[in-house]
Amino acid sequence: MDIDHVAIVVKDLETTLRFYTETLGFKELYREVIYDQGVEAVGLEAGESHVELLLPLDEDSAIARYRGDADTKLHHTAYRVADIGAALEGLKAKGVRLIDERPRKGANGSMIAFLHPKATAGVLIELCQPHPVRHP
Repeated sequence: MDIDHVAIVVKDLETTLRFYTETLGFKELYREVIYDQGVEAVGLEAGESHVELLLPLDEDSAIARYRGDADTKLHHTAYRVADIGAALEGLKAKGVRLIDERPRKGANGSMIAFLHPKATAGVLIELCQPHPVRHP
């Protein structure tokens, strides 16, 4: 598995985005609101991987509470898989606790699923099967 992206939850999307694009020179790849996850997501090119900035749509949401008072906070690491259904079945067969038993739609047309942090030594891990056409 390769790293697909690292996601950072942010308090001020525009300020953080300017830092990544203007100061660090990253290129914006996509920007969308994902209502069922309660975030606005901006994907940035980082070599073969991406950085994804996540702005909570509701400051009372779980992701906003996770960020707390910090301006930014690392949220999860996503690993790219070719077949997310098979990957989930394989992990389930090994007894890995899953948040998502089935893949669901993520940003930029990807299919995603999260592993439970209690199964991953406290790190939130996402499996990501990129959309075959949209993947930059």
